[in-house]
Amino acid sequence: MRRSSFGKFNLREKRHLYKLPFPLGVLLPFFPPYKVSKQNRVIELNAQGVALLSGDEAIALAAIHCGVVLGTGYPGTPSTEILETFSDLGGKAQWAPNEKVAAEVALGVAFASGRTLVTMKHVGLNVAADVLFTAAYSGVLGGYVLVCADDPGMASSQNEQDTRRYAVAAGVPMLEPADSQEAYDFTGLAFEISERWQIPVILRVTTRVCHSHTIVRPDNKFTAPLQPCFKRNIQERVMVPAHARPAHRRLRTKLAEIEAWNAKEGPNRVIEGSQDLGIIASGIATIHALEAAPETSLLKLGMTHPLPMESIRNFASRFNRCVTVEEGDPYLNDALLAAGIAVEKRLANYRFGELNVNRMRHLLAGEEEPQKVPPRAKPPQLCEGCPHRSTFTLLKELDCIVAGDIGCYTLAAMPPLQAMDTQICMGASIGVGLGMRHTLPEDQARRVVSVIGDSTFLHSGVTGLIEMAYNAPSTGHVVVVVDNGTTAMTGLQEHAGTGRALDHSRAGKVLPEEIARAVGIANVQVFNPLRELDLFEVALKAALKSNDVSVFVARQPCILAAAKIKAYEKTIAETACDCECAQPVTA
Repeated sequence: MRRSSFGKFNLREKRHLYKLPFPLGVLLPFFPPYKVSKQNRVIELNAQGVALLSGDEAIALAAIHCGVVLGTGYPGTPSTEILETFSDLGGKAQWAPNEKVAAEVALGVAFASGRTLVTMKHVGLNVAADVLFTAAYSGVLGGYVLVCADDPGMASSQNEQDTRRYAVAAGVPMLEPADSQEAYDFTGLAFEISERWQIPVILRVTTRVCHSHTIVRPDNKFTAPLQPCFKRNIQERVMVPAHARPAHRRLRTKLAEIEAWNAKEGPNRVIEGSQDLGIIASGIATIHALEAAPETSLLKLGMTHPLPMESIRNFASRFNRCVTVEEGDPYLNDALLAAGIAVEKRLANYRFGELNVNRMRHLLAGEEEPQKVPPRAKPPQLCEGCPHRSTFTLLKELDCIVAGDIGCYTLAAMPPLQAMDTQICMGASIGVGLGMRHTLPEDQARRVVSVIGDSTFLHSGVTGLIEMAYNAPSTGHVVVVVDNGTTAMTGLQEHAGTGRALDHSRAGKVLPEEIARAVGIANVQVFNPLRELDLFEVALKAALKSNDVSVFVARQPCILAAAKIKAYEKTIAETACDCECAQPVTA
Protein backbone atom coordinates (compact mmCIF):
# COMPACT_ATOMS: atom_id res chain seq x y z
CA MET A 1 0.00 0.00 0.00
CA ARG A 2 1.28 3.46 -0.88
CA ARG A 3 2.23 5.44 2.18
CA SER A 4 -0.12 8.35 2.75
CA SER A 5 1.28 11.62 1.47
CA PHE A 6 0.10 13.25 4.69
CA GLY A 7 3.21 11.96 6.41
CA LYS A 8 5.16 14.58 4.43
CA PHE A 9 2.50 17.26 4.33
CA ASN A 10 3.56 20.66 5.65
CA LEU A 11 0.72 22.96 6.56
CA ARG A 12 3.14 25.87 6.88
CA GLU A 13 3.61 25.74 3.12
CA LYS A 14 -0.10 26.40 2.56
CA ARG A 15 -0.57 29.17 5.10
CA HIS A 16 -1.19 31.51 2.14
CA LEU A 17 -4.40 29.64 1.40
CA TYR A 18 -5.69 30.53 4.85
CA LYS A 19 -4.48 34.12 5.19
CA LEU A 20 -4.13 36.27 2.10
CA PRO A 21 -2.84 39.85 2.18
CA PHE A 22 -5.54 40.75 -0.35
CA PRO A 23 -9.11 39.66 -1.14
CA LEU A 24 -9.45 36.28 -2.83
CA GLY A 25 -11.24 37.93 -5.74
CA VAL A 26 -8.01 39.72 -6.68
CA LEU A 27 -6.33 36.34 -7.07
CA LEU A 28 -8.92 34.63 -9.24
CA PRO A 29 -8.28 36.52 -12.52
CA PHE A 30 -4.82 34.94 -12.52
CA PHE A 31 -6.33 31.45 -12.47
CA PRO A 32 -8.94 31.31 -15.27
CA PRO A 33 -10.67 29.28 -16.40
CA TYR A 34 -12.09 26.95 -13.75
CA LYS A 35 -15.57 25.51 -14.10
CA VAL A 36 -17.83 22.83 -12.73
CA SER A 37 -19.77 21.60 -15.75
CA LYS A 38 -22.85 19.44 -15.21
CA GLN A 39 -23.47 19.07 -18.92
CA ASN A 40 -20.00 17.67 -19.66
CA ARG A 41 -19.74 15.90 -16.30
CA VAL A 42 -16.24 17.22 -15.72
CA ILE A 43 -14.55 19.68 -13.42
CA GLU A 44 -12.33 21.74 -15.69
CA LEU A 45 -9.01 22.85 -14.24
CA ASN A 46 -7.15 25.94 -15.34
CA ALA A 47 -3.64 26.00 -16.78
CA GLN A 48 -2.17 25.77 -13.27
CA GLY A 49 -4.20 22.61 -12.56
CA VAL A 50 -6.52 24.14 -9.97
CA ALA A 51 -10.24 24.76 -9.61
CA LEU A 52 -12.38 26.75 -7.21
CA LEU A 53 -14.64 24.20 -5.51
CA SER A 54 -16.95 23.99 -2.56
CA GLY A 55 -16.15 21.40 0.07
CA ASP A 56 -19.09 19.29 -1.12
CA GLU A 57 -17.81 19.39 -4.72
CA ALA A 58 -14.28 18.52 -3.59
CA ILE A 59 -15.53 15.46 -1.69
CA ALA A 60 -17.49 14.32 -4.75
CA LEU A 61 -14.46 14.75 -7.02
CA ALA A 62 -12.27 12.79 -4.62
CA ALA A 63 -14.88 10.02 -4.56
CA ILE A 64 -14.68 9.82 -8.35
CA HIS A 65 -10.87 9.69 -8.23
CA CYS A 66 -10.97 7.03 -5.49
CA GLY A 67 -13.12 4.72 -7.61
CA VAL A 68 -16.21 4.76 -5.40
CA VAL A 69 -18.62 2.06 -6.61
CA LEU A 70 -21.75 3.61 -5.10
CA GLY A 71 -22.66 6.85 -3.36
CA THR A 72 -25.82 6.74 -1.28
CA GLY A 73 -27.49 8.93 1.31
CA TYR A 74 -30.49 11.07 2.13
CA PRO A 75 -30.72 14.80 1.28
CA GLY A 76 -29.89 17.09 4.18
CA THR A 77 -28.38 20.57 4.25
CA PRO A 78 -25.42 21.08 4.07
CA SER A 79 -24.51 17.63 2.67
CA THR A 80 -26.94 17.35 -0.26
CA GLU A 81 -24.67 18.63 -3.02
CA ILE A 82 -22.08 15.88 -2.48
CA LEU A 83 -24.09 13.11 -4.12
CA GLU A 84 -25.62 15.46 -6.69
CA THR A 85 -22.12 16.47 -7.83
CA PHE A 86 -20.89 12.88 -7.66
CA SER A 87 -23.74 11.91 -10.01
CA ASP A 88 -23.07 14.87 -12.32
CA LEU A 89 -19.45 13.73 -12.61
CA GLY A 90 -20.54 10.26 -13.71
CA GLY A 91 -20.58 8.41 -10.40
CA LYS A 92 -23.33 5.98 -9.49
CA ALA A 93 -25.39 7.74 -6.83
CA GLN A 94 -28.81 7.19 -5.33
CA TRP A 95 -31.10 8.63 -2.69
CA ALA A 96 -32.16 6.08 -0.07
CA PRO A 97 -35.47 6.26 1.81
CA ASN A 98 -33.51 7.26 4.92
CA GLU A 99 -29.99 7.38 6.34
CA LYS A 100 -30.19 3.95 8.01
CA VAL A 101 -31.01 2.28 4.71
CA ALA A 102 -28.24 4.28 3.00
CA ALA A 103 -25.72 3.16 5.63
CA GLU A 104 -26.85 -0.47 5.21
CA VAL A 105 -26.60 -0.38 1.41
CA ALA A 106 -23.15 1.17 1.74
CA LEU A 107 -22.14 -1.57 4.17
CA GLY A 108 -23.14 -4.18 1.62
CA VAL A 109 -20.88 -2.47 -0.92
CA ALA A 110 -17.99 -2.52 1.57
CA PHE A 111 -18.61 -6.19 2.46
CA ALA A 112 -18.27 -6.89 -1.28
CA SER A 113 -14.86 -5.14 -1.29
CA GLY A 114 -16.14 -2.03 -3.09
CA ARG A 115 -15.51 1.55 -2.03
CA THR A 116 -18.59 3.42 -0.90
CA LEU A 117 -19.51 6.95 0.17
CA VAL A 118 -22.57 7.51 2.35
CA THR A 119 -23.68 11.09 3.04
CA MET A 120 -26.03 12.71 5.53
CA LYS A 121 -26.42 15.68 7.83
CA HIS A 122 -25.76 15.42 11.54
CA VAL A 123 -29.30 14.50 12.61
CA GLY A 124 -29.32 11.82 9.93
CA LEU A 125 -26.57 10.03 11.83
CA ASN A 126 -29.08 9.49 14.63
CA VAL A 127 -31.05 7.38 12.17
CA ALA A 128 -27.96 5.55 10.87
CA ALA A 129 -26.34 5.02 14.29
CA ASP A 130 -27.66 1.47 14.66
CA VAL A 131 -25.68 0.48 11.58
CA LEU A 132 -22.54 2.45 12.44
CA PHE A 133 -22.03 1.07 15.93
CA THR A 134 -22.15 -2.58 14.84
CA ALA A 135 -20.32 -2.00 11.55
CA ALA A 136 -17.41 -0.79 13.70
CA TYR A 137 -17.36 -4.30 15.22
CA SER A 138 -17.91 -6.24 11.99
CA GLY A 139 -15.39 -4.21 10.05
CA VAL A 140 -15.34 -3.81 6.27
CA LEU A 141 -13.26 -4.89 3.28
CA GLY A 142 -13.75 -2.05 0.82
CA GLY A 143 -13.35 1.54 1.99
CA TYR A 144 -16.41 2.84 3.87
CA VAL A 145 -16.51 6.63 4.31
CA LEU A 146 -19.46 8.24 6.05
CA VAL A 147 -19.62 11.98 5.38
CA CYS A 148 -21.59 13.69 8.13
CA ALA A 149 -22.28 17.41 7.74
CA ASP A 150 -22.86 19.28 10.99
CA ASP A 151 -24.84 22.52 11.07
CA PRO A 152 -23.49 24.84 13.81
CA GLY A 153 -25.92 27.69 14.23
CA MET A 154 -28.77 25.55 12.83
CA ALA A 155 -29.11 27.27 9.48
CA SER A 156 -31.45 24.45 8.45
CA SER A 157 -31.68 22.00 11.35
CA GLN A 158 -33.65 21.26 14.50
CA ASN A 159 -30.63 20.84 16.76
CA GLU A 160 -26.94 21.63 16.97
CA GLN A 161 -25.54 18.20 17.86
CA ASP A 162 -21.87 17.44 17.32
CA THR A 163 -20.95 14.35 15.29
CA ARG A 164 -17.59 14.02 17.02
CA ARG A 165 -19.37 12.49 20.03
CA TYR A 166 -20.60 9.72 17.73
CA ALA A 167 -17.07 8.86 16.58
CA VAL A 168 -16.04 8.30 20.19
CA ALA A 169 -19.19 6.38 21.13
CA ALA A 170 -19.11 4.12 18.05
CA GLY A 171 -15.34 3.72 18.10
CA VAL A 172 -14.54 4.82 14.56
CA PRO A 173 -11.82 7.14 13.20
CA MET A 174 -12.81 10.67 12.25
CA LEU A 175 -11.23 13.29 10.00
CA GLU A 176 -12.07 17.02 9.93
CA PRO A 177 -11.09 19.06 6.86
CA ALA A 178 -10.72 22.83 7.16
CA ASP A 179 -11.19 23.80 3.51
CA SER A 180 -11.99 22.34 0.10
CA GLN A 181 -8.43 21.13 -0.56
CA GLU A 182 -8.50 19.15 2.65
CA ALA A 183 -12.02 17.94 1.88
CA TYR A 184 -10.56 16.44 -1.29
CA ASP A 185 -7.38 15.11 0.34
CA PHE A 186 -9.04 13.77 3.49
CA THR A 187 -11.66 11.87 1.48
CA GLY A 188 -8.85 9.92 -0.16
CA LEU A 189 -7.09 9.49 3.17
CA ALA A 190 -10.33 8.23 4.74
CA PHE A 191 -10.52 5.43 2.17
CA GLU A 192 -6.90 4.50 2.83
CA ILE A 193 -7.50 4.32 6.59
CA SER A 194 -10.75 2.41 6.14
CA GLU A 195 -9.13 -0.28 4.00
CA ARG A 196 -5.90 -0.48 5.98
CA TRP A 197 -7.71 -1.12 9.27
CA GLN A 198 -10.94 -2.48 7.76
CA ILE A 199 -13.10 0.01 9.62
CA PRO A 200 -15.69 2.67 8.73
CA VAL A 201 -14.37 6.25 8.82
CA ILE A 202 -16.34 9.42 9.51
CA LEU A 203 -15.48 12.55 7.52
CA ARG A 204 -16.96 15.36 9.61
CA VAL A 205 -17.62 18.61 7.77
CA THR A 206 -19.53 21.71 8.82
CA THR A 207 -21.69 24.22 6.99
CA ARG A 208 -18.90 26.64 6.13
CA VAL A 209 -16.58 23.91 4.81
CA CYS A 210 -19.40 22.40 2.73
CA HIS A 211 -20.53 25.60 1.07
CA SER A 212 -17.44 27.83 0.92
CA HIS A 213 -15.35 27.73 -2.25
CA THR A 214 -11.56 27.52 -1.99
CA ILE A 215 -8.80 26.56 -4.38
CA VAL A 216 -8.29 22.83 -4.96
CA ARG A 217 -5.44 21.11 -6.77
CA PRO A 218 -6.74 17.58 -7.35
CA ASP A 219 -3.69 15.35 -7.81
CA ASN A 220 -5.65 12.08 -8.15
CA LYS A 221 -2.87 10.11 -6.45
CA PHE A 222 -5.02 7.94 -4.21
CA THR A 223 -4.50 4.24 -3.63
CA ALA A 224 -6.23 1.92 -6.09
CA PRO A 225 -9.46 0.30 -4.94
CA LEU A 226 -9.84 -3.43 -4.35
CA GLN A 227 -11.47 -5.68 -6.93
CA PRO A 228 -15.07 -6.30 -5.76
CA CYS A 229 -15.67 -9.90 -4.68
CA PHE A 230 -17.43 -11.80 -1.89
CA LYS A 231 -15.35 -13.41 0.86
CA ARG A 232 -17.24 -15.48 3.40
CA ASN A 233 -16.33 -14.58 6.99
CA ILE A 234 -19.15 -15.63 9.30
CA GLN A 235 -17.24 -14.88 12.52
CA GLU A 236 -16.73 -11.23 11.57
CA ARG A 237 -19.92 -10.53 9.63
CA VAL A 238 -22.59 -12.20 11.77
CA MET A 239 -22.73 -10.22 15.01
CA VAL A 240 -24.19 -12.68 17.46
CA PRO A 241 -22.81 -12.28 21.00
CA ALA A 242 -20.19 -15.04 20.60
CA HIS A 243 -18.77 -13.21 17.57
CA ALA A 244 -19.29 -9.67 18.85
CA ARG A 245 -17.21 -10.12 22.02
CA PRO A 246 -13.92 -10.76 20.21
CA ALA A 247 -14.94 -8.20 17.58
CA HIS A 248 -15.06 -5.52 20.28
CA ARG A 249 -11.54 -6.40 21.35
CA ARG A 250 -10.35 -6.25 17.74
CA LEU A 251 -11.94 -2.81 17.41
CA ARG A 252 -10.10 -1.44 20.44
CA THR A 253 -6.82 -2.84 19.09
CA LYS A 254 -7.44 -1.12 15.77
CA LEU A 255 -8.15 2.20 17.50
CA ALA A 256 -4.92 1.94 19.51
CA GLU A 257 -2.98 1.33 16.28
CA ILE A 258 -4.73 4.23 14.56
CA GLU A 259 -3.92 6.53 17.48
CA ALA A 260 -0.24 5.60 17.22
CA TRP A 261 -0.34 6.19 13.45
CA ASN A 262 -2.10 9.51 13.97
CA ALA A 263 0.62 10.68 16.35
CA LYS A 264 3.41 9.63 14.01
CA GLU A 265 2.16 10.51 10.53
CA GLY A 266 -1.45 11.63 10.73
CA PRO A 267 -2.79 14.85 9.12
CA ASN A 268 -1.93 17.02 12.14
CA ARG A 269 0.55 19.86 11.75
CA VAL A 270 2.19 22.51 13.86
CA ILE A 271 2.33 26.05 12.50
CA GLU A 272 5.11 27.78 14.36
CA GLY A 273 4.69 31.34 15.49
CA SER A 274 4.73 33.45 18.63
CA GLN A 275 5.36 31.66 21.92
CA ASP A 276 2.88 33.84 23.80
CA LEU A 277 -0.11 31.65 23.02
CA GLY A 278 -0.66 28.13 21.74
CA ILE A 279 -3.83 27.27 19.81
CA ILE A 280 -5.16 23.76 19.28
CA ALA A 281 -7.75 23.75 16.49
CA SER A 282 -9.69 21.56 14.11
CA GLY A 283 -11.87 22.09 11.05
CA ILE A 284 -13.02 25.53 9.95
CA ALA A 285 -12.00 26.98 13.33
CA THR A 286 -8.41 26.70 12.10
CA ILE A 287 -9.10 29.21 9.33
CA HIS A 288 -10.71 31.71 11.68
CA ALA A 289 -7.87 31.35 14.21
CA LEU A 290 -5.16 31.94 11.60
CA GLU A 291 -6.92 35.08 10.42
CA ALA A 292 -7.66 36.38 13.93
CA ALA A 293 -4.14 35.67 15.22
CA PRO A 294 -1.85 35.07 12.22
CA GLU A 295 1.40 35.11 14.19
CA THR A 296 0.33 32.65 16.89
CA SER A 297 1.59 29.07 17.14
CA LEU A 298 -1.11 26.58 16.20
CA LEU A 299 -1.54 22.82 16.27
CA LYS A 300 -4.02 21.84 13.58
CA LEU A 301 -5.68 18.48 14.15
CA GLY A 302 -6.90 16.76 10.99
CA MET A 303 -7.80 13.47 12.67
CA THR A 304 -9.81 14.20 15.80
CA HIS A 305 -10.55 10.62 16.81
CA PRO A 306 -8.57 8.92 18.09
CA LEU A 307 -6.68 12.00 19.25
CA PRO A 308 -2.85 12.04 19.26
CA MET A 309 -2.76 12.84 22.98
CA GLU A 310 0.99 12.77 23.51
CA SER A 311 1.59 15.07 20.53
CA ILE A 312 -1.00 17.45 21.91
CA ARG A 313 0.53 17.27 25.37
CA ASN A 314 3.99 18.08 24.02
CA PHE A 315 2.63 21.06 22.09
CA ALA A 316 0.64 22.45 25.01
CA SER A 317 3.59 22.15 27.41
CA ARG A 318 5.51 24.78 25.42
CA PHE A 319 3.13 27.63 26.31
CA ASN A 320 2.10 29.41 29.45
CA ARG A 321 -1.32 29.81 27.89
CA CYS A 322 -2.95 27.31 25.54
CA VAL A 323 -6.52 27.34 24.20
CA THR A 324 -8.68 25.08 22.07
CA VAL A 325 -10.82 26.46 19.26
CA GLU A 326 -13.54 24.37 17.64
CA GLU A 327 -17.08 24.69 16.31
CA GLY A 328 -19.79 22.95 18.29
CA ASP A 329 -19.38 21.12 21.57
CA PRO A 330 -16.20 21.55 23.63
CA TYR A 331 -15.14 18.13 22.38
CA LEU A 332 -11.41 18.86 22.19
CA ASN A 333 -11.52 20.99 25.31
CA ASP A 334 -13.22 18.29 27.39
CA ALA A 335 -10.92 15.54 26.12
CA LEU A 336 -7.71 17.48 26.77
CA LEU A 337 -8.77 18.61 30.23
CA ALA A 338 -9.76 15.03 31.09
CA ALA A 339 -6.28 13.91 29.97
CA GLY A 340 -4.65 16.45 32.29
CA ILE A 341 -3.38 18.67 29.47
CA ALA A 342 -3.07 22.31 30.50
CA VAL A 343 -5.55 24.13 28.28
CA GLU A 344 -7.98 26.82 29.31
CA LYS A 345 -11.57 25.77 29.87
CA ARG A 346 -13.63 27.18 27.02
CA LEU A 347 -16.27 29.76 27.85
CA ALA A 348 -19.72 28.20 27.54
CA ASN A 349 -21.14 30.69 25.05
CA TYR A 350 -18.77 29.62 22.27
CA ARG A 351 -20.49 26.25 21.85
CA PHE A 352 -23.46 28.01 20.25
CA GLY A 353 -23.56 28.89 16.55
CA GLU A 354 -20.85 29.21 13.94
CA LEU A 355 -17.53 30.81 14.71
CA ASN A 356 -16.18 33.75 12.73
CA VAL A 357 -13.12 35.96 12.94
CA ASN A 358 -14.68 38.48 15.33
CA ARG A 359 -15.92 35.78 17.69
CA MET A 360 -12.50 34.12 17.45
CA ARG A 361 -10.72 37.29 18.56
CA HIS A 362 -12.85 37.43 21.71
CA LEU A 363 -12.38 33.71 22.33
CA LEU A 364 -8.60 33.93 22.05
CA ALA A 365 -8.60 36.92 24.40
CA GLY A 366 -10.53 34.87 26.95
CA GLU A 367 -13.44 37.30 26.76
CA GLU A 368 -17.17 36.81 26.70
CA GLU A 369 -18.36 38.05 23.35
CA PRO A 370 -20.65 41.08 23.36
CA GLN A 371 -24.27 40.09 22.89
CA LYS A 372 -25.73 41.61 19.76
CA VAL A 373 -29.39 42.19 19.17
CA PRO A 374 -30.25 40.25 16.01
CA PRO A 375 -31.52 42.48 13.20
CA ARG A 376 -35.22 42.49 12.57
CA ALA A 377 -36.17 40.26 9.70
CA LYS A 378 -39.28 38.96 8.05
CA PRO A 379 -39.92 35.42 9.28
CA PRO A 380 -39.88 32.73 6.59
CA GLN A 381 -43.25 31.65 5.23
CA LEU A 382 -44.68 29.05 2.92
CA CYS A 383 -44.30 30.16 -0.68
CA GLU A 384 -47.08 32.10 -2.32
CA GLY A 385 -49.08 29.54 -4.26
CA CYS A 386 -47.80 26.65 -2.13
CA PRO A 387 -50.39 23.84 -2.12
CA HIS A 388 -49.73 23.26 1.58
CA ARG A 389 -51.26 26.64 2.43
CA SER A 390 -54.81 25.47 1.77
CA THR A 391 -54.31 22.31 3.84
CA PHE A 392 -53.01 24.16 6.88
CA THR A 393 -55.59 26.91 6.53
CA LEU A 394 -58.28 24.22 6.69
CA LEU A 395 -56.70 22.60 9.75
CA LYS A 396 -56.53 25.96 11.49
CA GLU A 397 -60.17 26.77 10.68
CA LEU A 398 -61.16 23.43 12.22
CA ASP A 399 -59.08 24.26 15.33
CA CYS A 400 -57.02 21.09 14.97
CA ILE A 401 -54.12 20.24 17.24
CA VAL A 402 -51.44 19.56 14.62
CA ALA A 403 -48.55 17.22 15.30
CA GLY A 404 -46.21 18.29 12.52
CA ASP A 405 -43.05 17.00 10.94
CA ILE A 406 -39.88 18.11 9.18
CA GLY A 407 -40.04 19.67 5.74
CA CYS A 408 -40.77 23.00 4.12
CA TYR A 409 -44.35 22.66 5.45
CA THR A 410 -42.96 23.19 8.96
CA LEU A 411 -43.16 26.88 8.03
CA ALA A 412 -46.89 26.55 8.66
CA ALA A 413 -45.96 27.00 12.31
CA MET A 414 -44.83 30.54 11.56
CA PRO A 415 -47.04 33.64 11.23
CA PRO A 416 -49.48 34.23 9.71
CA LEU A 417 -50.75 30.62 9.75
CA GLN A 418 -49.35 29.34 13.06
CA ALA A 419 -51.07 26.06 12.29
CA MET A 420 -48.57 23.52 13.67
CA ASP A 421 -48.19 22.68 17.34
CA THR A 422 -45.29 20.20 17.50
CA GLN A 423 -42.28 19.26 15.36
CA ILE A 424 -39.42 17.16 16.70
CA CYS A 425 -37.73 14.85 14.21
CA MET A 426 -38.31 13.02 10.95
CA GLY A 427 -41.45 10.89 11.20
CA ALA A 428 -42.37 11.94 14.73
CA SER A 429 -45.69 13.51 13.73
CA ILE A 430 -47.59 10.23 13.70
CA GLY A 431 -46.20 8.87 16.97
CA VAL A 432 -46.58 12.18 18.79
CA GLY A 433 -50.13 12.56 17.48
CA LEU A 434 -51.02 9.06 18.65
CA GLY A 435 -49.56 9.76 22.08
CA MET A 436 -51.73 12.85 22.44
CA ARG A 437 -54.80 10.95 21.21
CA HIS A 438 -54.21 8.30 23.91
CA THR A 439 -53.86 10.93 26.63
CA LEU A 440 -56.02 14.03 26.06
CA PRO A 441 -59.66 14.39 27.10
CA GLU A 442 -61.91 13.17 24.30
CA ASP A 443 -62.98 16.60 23.10
CA GLN A 444 -59.32 17.58 22.64
CA ALA A 445 -58.14 14.18 21.43
CA ARG A 446 -60.56 14.32 18.51
CA ARG A 447 -58.89 17.51 17.30
CA VAL A 448 -55.43 15.91 16.98
CA VAL A 449 -54.16 15.46 13.41
CA SER A 450 -50.71 14.29 12.30
CA VAL A 451 -49.28 16.06 9.23
CA ILE A 452 -46.28 14.68 7.38
CA GLY A 453 -44.68 15.29 3.97
CA ASP A 454 -44.30 12.69 1.26
CA SER A 455 -40.52 12.33 1.49
CA THR A 456 -40.62 12.36 5.30
CA PHE A 457 -43.39 9.75 5.31
CA LEU A 458 -41.24 7.38 3.25
CA HIS A 459 -38.18 8.25 5.36
CA SER A 460 -39.60 7.31 8.76
CA GLY A 461 -43.38 7.69 8.83
CA VAL A 462 -44.25 4.15 7.78
CA THR A 463 -43.49 2.61 11.17
CA GLY A 464 -45.65 5.27 12.80
CA LEU A 465 -48.46 4.32 10.45
CA ILE A 466 -48.07 0.67 11.45
CA GLU A 467 -48.27 1.77 15.08
CA MET A 468 -51.55 3.55 14.27
CA ALA A 469 -52.98 0.43 12.65
CA TYR A 470 -51.73 -1.80 15.48
CA ASN A 471 -52.44 0.36 18.56
CA ALA A 472 -55.25 2.63 17.40
CA PRO A 473 -56.53 5.12 20.00
CA SER A 474 -60.16 4.79 21.10
CA THR A 475 -60.96 8.02 19.27
CA GLY A 476 -59.23 6.88 16.09
CA HIS A 477 -56.68 9.14 14.44
CA VAL A 478 -56.14 11.17 11.27
CA VAL A 479 -52.92 11.39 9.28
CA VAL A 480 -52.57 13.92 6.46
CA VAL A 481 -49.71 13.35 4.01
CA VAL A 482 -48.95 16.62 2.25
CA ASP A 483 -47.50 15.30 -1.01
CA ASN A 484 -45.82 17.91 -3.22
CA GLY A 485 -43.90 15.40 -5.33
CA THR A 486 -40.38 16.36 -4.23
CA THR A 487 -38.01 16.74 -1.30
CA ALA A 488 -38.51 20.48 -1.40
CA MET A 489 -36.72 21.78 1.69
CA THR A 490 -33.28 20.51 0.66
CA GLY A 491 -33.49 21.64 -2.96
CA LEU A 492 -36.14 19.67 -4.88
CA GLN A 493 -34.51 16.24 -4.75
CA GLU A 494 -36.22 13.04 -5.83
CA HIS A 495 -37.43 10.35 -3.44
CA ALA A 496 -39.02 6.90 -3.60
CA GLY A 497 -42.47 8.38 -4.17
CA THR A 498 -41.64 10.43 -7.27
CA GLY A 499 -40.86 7.54 -9.61
CA ARG A 500 -37.54 9.14 -10.54
CA ALA A 501 -33.99 8.42 -9.41
CA LEU A 502 -31.37 10.90 -8.17
CA ASP A 503 -30.48 11.78 -11.76
CA HIS A 504 -34.21 12.15 -12.61
CA SER A 505 -34.31 8.99 -14.73
CA ARG A 506 -37.16 6.50 -14.36
CA ALA A 507 -37.23 4.51 -11.10
CA GLY A 508 -39.67 2.54 -8.98
CA LYS A 509 -42.55 4.47 -7.39
CA VAL A 510 -43.95 3.93 -3.91
CA LEU A 511 -47.20 5.76 -3.08
CA PRO A 512 -48.22 6.64 0.50
CA GLU A 513 -51.86 5.66 -0.06
CA GLU A 514 -50.85 2.19 -1.22
CA ILE A 515 -48.73 1.70 1.91
CA ALA A 516 -51.62 2.89 4.09
CA ARG A 517 -54.00 0.39 2.52
CA ALA A 518 -51.39 -2.36 2.79
CA VAL A 519 -51.07 -1.94 6.58
CA GLY A 520 -54.84 -2.16 7.00
CA ILE A 521 -56.07 1.43 7.03
CA ALA A 522 -59.60 1.29 5.58
CA ASN A 523 -60.30 5.00 5.09
CA VAL A 524 -57.62 6.18 2.66
CA GLN A 525 -58.42 9.04 0.28
CA VAL A 526 -56.44 11.26 -2.09
CA PHE A 527 -57.36 14.90 -2.73
CA ASN A 528 -56.03 17.83 -4.68
CA PRO A 529 -55.91 20.45 -1.88
CA LEU A 530 -56.51 23.26 -4.39
CA ARG A 531 -59.19 21.87 -6.70
CA GLU A 532 -60.89 19.52 -4.23
CA LEU A 533 -60.67 21.48 -1.01
CA ASP A 534 -64.41 21.24 -0.32
CA LEU A 535 -64.36 17.45 -0.65
CA PHE A 536 -61.25 17.33 1.52
CA GLU A 537 -62.99 19.38 4.21
CA VAL A 538 -66.05 17.11 4.27
CA ALA A 539 -63.90 13.99 4.57
CA LEU A 540 -61.70 15.54 7.27
CA LYS A 541 -64.64 16.62 9.41
CA ALA A 542 -66.16 13.15 9.20
CA ALA A 543 -62.86 11.51 10.13
CA LEU A 544 -62.41 13.74 13.18
CA LYS A 545 -65.80 12.59 14.48
CA SER A 546 -65.11 8.92 13.73
CA ASN A 547 -63.45 6.34 15.97
CA ASP A 548 -61.63 4.88 12.96
CA VAL A 549 -58.16 5.64 11.70
CA SER A 550 -57.86 7.58 8.44
CA VAL A 551 -55.16 8.65 6.01
CA PHE A 552 -55.64 11.55 3.60
CA VAL A 553 -53.10 12.38 0.91
CA ALA A 554 -53.19 16.04 -0.16
CA ARG A 555 -51.36 15.82 -3.50
CA GLN A 556 -50.33 18.78 -5.63
CA PRO A 557 -46.81 19.40 -7.03
CA CYS A 558 -44.60 22.01 -5.38
CA ILE A 559 -44.98 25.28 -7.27
CA LEU A 560 -41.18 25.53 -7.55
CA ALA A 561 -40.81 21.98 -8.84
CA ALA A 562 -43.82 21.67 -11.14
CA ALA A 563 -42.09 22.83 -14.32
CA LYS A 564 -39.02 20.69 -13.61
CA ILE A 565 -41.21 17.64 -12.96
CA LYS A 566 -42.94 18.11 -16.33
CA ALA A 567 -39.57 18.40 -18.04
CA TYR A 568 -38.22 15.27 -16.33
CA GLU A 569 -41.32 13.27 -17.27
CA LYS A 570 -41.13 14.52 -20.85
CA THR A 571 -37.49 13.41 -21.09
CA ILE A 572 -38.34 10.02 -19.62
CA ALA A 573 -41.19 9.57 -22.11
CA GLU A 574 -38.99 10.59 -25.04
CA THR A 575 -36.23 8.24 -23.92
CA ALA A 576 -38.70 5.38 -23.59
CA CYS A 577 -40.04 6.16 -27.09
CA ASP A 578 -36.52 6.21 -28.55
CA CYS A 579 -35.76 2.86 -26.95
CA GLU A 580 -38.96 1.32 -28.32
CA CYS A 581 -38.30 2.70 -31.79
CA ALA A 582 -34.78 1.26 -31.70
CA GLN A 583 -36.05 -2.27 -31.09
CA PRO A 584 -35.55 -4.57 -34.10
CA VAL A 585 -38.69 -5.56 -35.98
CA THR A 586 -39.26 -9.32 -36.10
CA ALA A 587 -41.42 -11.14 -38.60
